[in-house]
Parts: sequence; C-alpha cells; structure tokens
Amino acid sequence: MKKFLLGLITGLFLAGLTAVIFFFAMLRLGENRPSVADGSTLVLKLQGDIPEQPGMEAPLPGLGDSGQLTMAEYYSLLRKGAVDNRVKAVLLMPRGMATGWGKLQELREAVAEFRKSGKPVYAWLRTPGMREYYLASAAEKVYIAPEDVLDLKGLRAELMFVKNTLDKIGIQVEVEHAGKYKDAGDMLTRTSATPETLEVLNSVLDDLYGHLIDTFAKSRKKSPAEFRQLLDQGPFLAAKAVPAGLVDGVLYEDQVHGELMKKLGQNELKKLGPKEYSRASVPGYDGRHRIALLVGQGTILRGSAGSLSEDGIYSESFVSQVRRAANDASIKGVIVRIDSPGGDALASDDILRELKLLRAKKPTVISMSDVAASGGYYIAMTGDPVLAYPNTLTGSIGVIYGKPIFRGLYDKVGIQKQLLTRGKNAAIDSDYEPLTEAGRLKLRETIDNIYAGFVKRVSEGRKQSYETIDGLAQGRVWLGAQARDRKLVDELGGLTRAIELVKEKAKIPAQDRVRLVPFPGRKSFFEALLETQNTSLTDSATAAALKKELGVSETNWSLMRLWLQGGVMQVMPYAIDIR
Repeated sequence: MKKFLLGLITGLFLAGLTAVIFFFAMLRLGENRPSVADGSTLVLKLQGDIPEQPGMEAPLPGLGDSGQLTMAEYYSLLRKGAVDNRVKAVLLMPRGMATGWGKLQELREAVAEFRKSGKPVYAWLRTPGMREYYLASAAEKVYIAPEDVLDLKGLRAELMFVKNTLDKIGIQVEVEHAGKYKDAGDMLTRTSATPETLEVLNSVLDDLYGHLIDTFAKSRKKSPAEFRQLLDQGPFLAAKAVPAGLVDGVLYEDQVHGELMKKLGQNELKKLGPKEYSRASVPGYDGRHRIALLVGQGTILRGSAGSLSEDGIYSESFVSQVRRAANDASIKGVIVRIDSPGGDALASDDILRELKLLRAKKPTVISMSDVAASGGYYIAMTGDPVLAYPNTLTGSIGVIYGKPIFRGLYDKVGIQKQLLTRGKNAAIDSDYEPLTEAGRLKLRETIDNIYAGFVKRVSEGRKQSYETIDGLAQGRVWLGAQARDRKLVDELGGLTRAIELVKEKAKIPAQDRVRLVPFPGRKSFFEALLETQNTSLTDSATAAALKKELGVSETNWSLMRLWLQGGVMQVMPYAIDIR
C-alpha cells in the first residue's frame, strides 16, 4: 500500500510539473519579438566564460542555461546595434571574465567595429584584471569604481607537479608520447618542467604579453615602452589609475550613467539587455543567405552525448550535425568553429572524415576560437582555409598514452591482485603490472603510427611536406600569430573574415548580408529530454553532484572521462590559463 501511494504521489507530481512546464513553454512560444525604444543603450554585463555552443532553452527560470548568449550572438548583437538607429550607445560592464584570449579578441574587435558607426561606447569596471581591461580598452571612455583596484600587473603561468604526492600514496604513472613537446604526463611523472615545456610557455607568454602591451598602449595613447614600464608598477588603486592615464575617471555606476546621458543628450538612460535585443528585429538586417555555424566545443570524445548537460565534442553527435548541415539545401556555406584542446584519436579521425565529405558538398571555412590544439587542430585539416586569432592556442601535433599503476596503493591498503594471462602482451593495460619491454615496444609502435598519420593529415591539409610539418609538430603548442608565420593556419581573423571567405567560395555578392545559423541550435527542454539516450537523468544528476563535490571544472571533467575511457589520445599537453 505504501509503495502504491508513493507511486501515485510521484506520478501526480510529475504530471503537475509537466503541465506547468508545458504552460510556460506555450507562453514562450506565444511571445512577440520585443520592441526596442528609440535612444536605447545596449548594456553588456559580461561575466564568466562566453560559450561557442548554445545551451538549453528552458521553459522555466533556473531550469537549464537559457540566458547565456554565445560568442556568435554577441558578435551579431554589436553589428546589429551599429546599423540600428534605435540603439545609440553601448555600455560595457565586464566583471570576473574567464573567456580565453581568442574570444576576447573577437569581442574587442566587435566593439571597435561598433564604434565606427560614430556611436559612443563607455566601459565601467569592477575589480578588473587583464581580461576585463583588455575588453574595456576598446571603449571611448573607461571608468572604475572609487574604492576599487585596477589589477594590472602582467601575466603568469603556474605549473603543478604531483609526482611526490603520488609516490607517497603508492601510485606510479607510465606515459609514452610522440613528440618532444607532448608533455601532458609530466605533472604526474616529474617534479619540474622540461626545457621544452619552458621554451613553449615562455614563447606563449612573450607573444601574448607583447600583444597586450601594444593594444593597451595604442588605446591609451602611450608608447609600448611607456606602458610596459607602467605595468611594472601595478596593481593600481582606483585614484592612482586616473593620473597614470589607465582610466578616464573614478565614478559610481549611476554617475557613469549620468556621463552617458550627457553624451546622448538624454534625461534617462534607456537600458537594453543583450538577451532582449538578441530577439529583436531590425528591418533589413537579417540576410536571405544562410551560412551554417557548425560548432565543436570541448574535449573530443567517442560516442554520443548521453545527458542534458554533457559538454564536449562527441563524435557521433557531431557527425550527425555535420550531415544535417551538408543535407540542408537552404545552407549556402559552412563555418566550422572549433574551440577544443583535442581528445580521443579515433573520434578525431571520424570527425575529420565527415568534415572532408562536407567540403565536397558545401563551401567551408575553418574558424579557430580560443584553442584548436591536438585533436582540435586535427579535425581542422580538411584542406579548407583555416583562420585563427593571434592569441589562439593551436598546433600541439602529437600523441600520448598513459596508464596508472596502483600496485603500491593496493599494497598500502591491503589489496592483492593475481593476474592470469594468455598472450605475451595481455597485461599491457593492467593497473597492477608495469609495462614490460616488449609491451612498451608494442605501445610505441601504435603511438608512432598514429603520430605519423597525424603529421600526414596535416601535411595534406596544409599542402606542405611531411618533413616540414614534422619539424613544426612534436607536440608543440603555438599561438595563432606564430602558427600563421609557420603556415599552420592561413590567416589571422575571426567571424567577419570567415564570413567573407565563405561568401567568396559560395559566390554570394560581397554586399549581401548573411544569416549565421548555429549547428547545433539552442534546444528546448523537451527536445533535449527526448534526445537523452545512454544516460538517465539520475545519472546526470549524480555526475553533476560529483563534479560539484570535487570542485572539478567542466573542461577537467571531460579530460578525466577521456583518461578513464582509455585509448590513444590527441590532446593538448596542458590547459593554459594565463592570468
């Protein structure tokens, strides 16, 4: 009887919840496009990361990521606002940004393009660091709160090594890699960085720091030498940032509104939010030509996405989106947008194969975002034009395999294993026995063969000799500007240049506007629920709880799943987070 009552109550609750969700979904479907008041100021409160791929559109507040706009949507917002006579200004309010330097450059260039319309752009900063200041430096006026600190002091990269910790608990990690720079396992097997790692990271820091110095100096009307010297004096109290020429004033938010109202000749600031404006219509703005924006974001994994919230490029799911774009007669061309550190080697090859089939059907251009390295670079080798931002992390052409040996840990906790094998290399992937010499040679054969295939794919895609690419490969990470100089990418540029190239290839007149169509698009809760296959909602909730408990980011969670999945990997040697 108790079970019956519990089942009845649960059923009634789910039925009621479904009815409520359905009601709000119908309301949403019935919404008209929002109106935009004349004299509006587009207010962009940017925080955290800006995704490339649309999240789930939930019918209820708080259920799913229905409010976060993508990079392409912010790009379109600013270009739409530049030609919309109802929009008179932009107010930037970046805070706690975690976006990579590639997307930040796209956003900054979009702000600079908006300013060409003659409309003002003001920025107001709260606890700003290098990222926030980099974006704000594109504005006409930059303000900071009176009691705040401008945290400009340069860049740093921190390396962590846990070998001594693993030794203490009895865990040994064996790593084999192809490429002298492919050092993903070093944090597990060493106590300090190799000369090769230091060479790469110092090169990345030097070039990125130089780019930031040049950008800041130009925007603040100083010489690069002056600005470099100035940064050595940071961080800056708000009051000292003004005489240093880093900001234009120390004001509270309402005072910044007042300055902008004076500039616009208004008595009231008519604020317009980005989500609201993204749904607004601007007559004549949307083009009749549809270009697919095929987004691959996250770690490359085998199979299909099995839950409502899984992040990553799942080979089967991504291949399905590629085929959708290829078979859609309304799509005139495709921009493949990649933001990935790589992942599973087999999955990467499956995706590359499908993208090569796509280019035979549709004019295609590759656009790299924050990172397109290892497997993320591999899938870009279709032979189509490849674009990167100057600060895109790219390359890392190499292969790695690693396995942990827990025998020491098992001994410490009183666990013994007894292996019974048939076959010389049956224990090659055992977590109890280290690699034998014969097993290591067999593993090297596999890794070297996959590495040779990687270099071959790149040499074909870049139309260069195997030897040339091999000299640039070895697992080394390059910035986009460095990669362009070495012909690993064709041009430096973002979405604007990618659209221009697709229009050229598709023979669309240069003056014609186009409409970017995201693949995959933003799904409703019901669509995502119906597409859930291999993982139950309970499993998803468990995974989310585990990630929260461990404090693991989505990117690191995907990488953990990749290692647990097994197999040979084409993945970046480290996640570079330069602060």
